[in-house]
Amino acid sequence: MKIYNRLSDTLEDIGTKNDNKIRIYVCGITVYDDCHIGHARTIVVFDVLRRYLMYSGTNLVYVQNFTDVDDKIINRAKLEGKTPDEISATYITSYFQDFTELNVMTADFYPKATENMVEIIEAIRILKDKNYTYTTLNGIYFRVRLFPNYGKLSKKQIDDLEEGARIEVDHLKEDPLDFALWKFSSDIPYWESPWGNGRPGWHIECSAMVSKFLGNEIEIHGGGTDLIFPHHENEIAQSEIFTQKKLAKIWMHVGMITINSEKMSKSLRNMILVKNALKKWGANVLRIYLISSQYSKPMDYNNEILYESLQKWRQIEHCVYEFRTTRNEFGAPDEFEDKCNGYLAEFMTSMEGNFNTPSALASFMKLVSYINNLSSSEKLSITMSEKGLHIVNTIMDIFGLEVMEVDISTKNDIEKMIDERNKLRANKKFQDADSLRNKILELYDVELTDHGNYTSWKKKEIIEFESQHDG
Repeated sequence: MKIYNRLSDTLEDIGTKNDNKIRIYVCGITVYDDCHIGHARTIVVFDVLRRYLMYSGTNLVYVQNFTDVDDKIINRAKLEGKTPDEISATYITSYFQDFTELNVMTADFYPKATENMVEIIEAIRILKDKNYTYTTLNGIYFRVRLFPNYGKLSKKQIDDLEEGARIEVDHLKEDPLDFALWKFSSDIPYWESPWGNGRPGWHIECSAMVSKFLGNEIEIHGGGTDLIFPHHENEIAQSEIFTQKKLAKIWMHVGMITINSEKMSKSLRNMILVKNALKKWGANVLRIYLISSQYSKPMDYNNEILYESLQKWRQIEHCVYEFRTTRNEFGAPDEFEDKCNGYLAEFMTSMEGNFNTPSALASFMKLVSYINNLSSSEKLSITMSEKGLHIVNTIMDIFGLEVMEVDISTKNDIEKMIDERNKLRANKKFQDADSLRNKILELYDVELTDHGNYTSWKKKEIIEFESQHDG
């Protein structure tokens, strides 16, 4: 599989070391507020990548951190009259609520800065011993200009990096680009260190946790494009000094999301929280939307694009349930399996080529359309379902999509009512049959499709947006 590596500016094979393991570290969220749709894009993109690699048989370790030491957390705690620990715990819980509902797989490890202070302090000690730091009244700083090729990730000259960047302002620093490894403080939260009480800088937290949980050389380091500079640039500098190793083979970044073509920001009051987007669109529609653009490019969040994703999901739902409920007993034409395998091969080729999820999704939708056309023309059989459903399920598992399920008892009740309705139709009691159709919909949210000699059904996911715009 080839991925665009921002560091080398080329497509590169992920590759593995001697242990045949792929190590992925994704910079997670700073836990001072609920997650927004921009966070969701990064997390879902890497979730789909992880699912694909696991399907391909990869031995994979996936780590996503929580930044739970930060000025934003401290300021939120003061504002609400709580401790920083209470604030971070609240929003870590919120994170898991959001992303469990969004069907994101649980990471192998979720390290927190507060739980890895020994490793963070040791990393700073090594940097100090190598004379890459200096101390001011405010803290311990890393001398950026001592690191060769600083700016190699962001592709900028060192003298051009200051303008417009997220750089800490401290007039005691020797150079505006230098960044804090340790901030002196006696305010809670603080930790003891050989240099005085305080808390770590943002960048050193991730470097220490990568090293502890994945080792000094990993295959993929990821996050949003907003982290390229200064966060990931600074991670590279400090990590490659204190480990003497290349931190990551591939640096993979996910593009930002705009809202109706405007930058998403609290000041514009256009933040789309994950929990609100889930309520409006549901997990499947959101996941389809989030993989519908090339991962490294910006994308816009608007109702028109989301509605297109909803239409795709309705087609996928229909396909799965038509496969599951067909009663036609004729065989499968020779070309059926070849066509399904052909669409699967197209899907895999797209995924292998720089994780091209829009193209992979297009191949999947061609397969879905092919199945639905067979069904509507009464050419879908049980034999074809046995051959084709596995392929559809494979792609859905990789994309993290799940149709609504019903338990066996409910399934039996639904099918019993359908049989009763078909008897009514056979006896030309169409009004009673329509009433029973409505009752099935009302009781189970199940829609029926009448075929020549049977009736298929599907458990249709309720989408708030769709309900609000009916009629």
